[in-house]
Amino acid sequence: MIEFNEEGVVTKSTGSWYTVALQNGKKLQARLRGNLRLDERDTTNPVAVGDRVIIAENEGDYVISEILPRKNYIVRQSPKHPKARHIIASNIDQAILIATITMPRTSPGFIDRFLLTAEAYHIPVILVFNKNDLITGDHDKHLRDTYFQIYSPIGYKILFTSVKTGENINTLKALLKDKTSLLGGHSGVGKSSLINFIEPSLQLKTQPVSSYTGKGLHTTTFAEMHFLSFGGCIIDTPGIKEFGVSGFLPEEVSHYFIEMLPYLPKCKFNNCLHDNEPDCAVKEAVNQGKIHSQRYSSYLTLLEEVKQARKDWE
Repeated sequence: MIEFNEEGVVTKSTGSWYTVALQNGKKLQARLRGNLRLDERDTTNPVAVGDRVIIAENEGDYVISEILPRKNYIVRQSPKHPKARHIIASNIDQAILIATITMPRTSPGFIDRFLLTAEAYHIPVILVFNKNDLITGDHDKHLRDTYFQIYSPIGYKILFTSVKTGENINTLKALLKDKTSLLGGHSGVGKSSLINFIEPSLQLKTQPVSSYTGKGLHTTTFAEMHFLSFGGCIIDTPGIKEFGVSGFLPEEVSHYFIEMLPYLPKCKFNNCLHDNEPDCAVKEAVNQGKIHSQRYSSYLTLLEEVKQARKDWE
């Protein structure tokens, strides 16, 4: 084997082959060197989009000979293997969660799952509520206001965008410049349309939301990194139906609900799970309106999911 130690970044993974962009801009297809497959035993994919890797050549074929240390990564529970994690992407500067109030509606529970995972891996999140031009009725307007009231006061940046009207597209573009940004969200929330509007040369495939189910149709099959002409790159991810939490301990969950942090030291018990325990400062903050009841409801749901996941792993 001739090792020329070319460094590159993985821009796409289809399972057995990886697209790698070298530092000179050239892209090539590489396989994973066999003995690297055992490095990550609890994940379904030892190499993820965003990984910095070393490429070696062997008689005209390219192999990934080394995976360089990751700055961070974000995972979800593998949909096919309940006891394994799937690395969505690595070396991320920020995550952009694309959500919609309608066609389809993104639930607070889904948003909170995404935020929980991003907080756990120290990845800043920007919430982008797309298709704002479709918000016309009082119910949807109230729902939009409620989402803003839940997430803005606790520190999450929120944008309401529309490809049809161009609302806040330039603001979003500025936030993407010179950053590696992961774009996540349900199918049908308009990720591909947003990307095409910001970077028309990419021409990503889009599909309308089903008029029968009101849900999105999958257009992105694999996570893929796209370089932006104005600087930076985005990692487009497949639409996620359910963002299953994975790898957490029950006592850790409250640490990733950022509005709960000031109250954790005030609980009577150090191991308080903020559920049925007496003298709980978090529950008192909820009763006083200092923590939004919807977020607390999401917390309890996720706490139970984490407890069940731990049982399933044992």
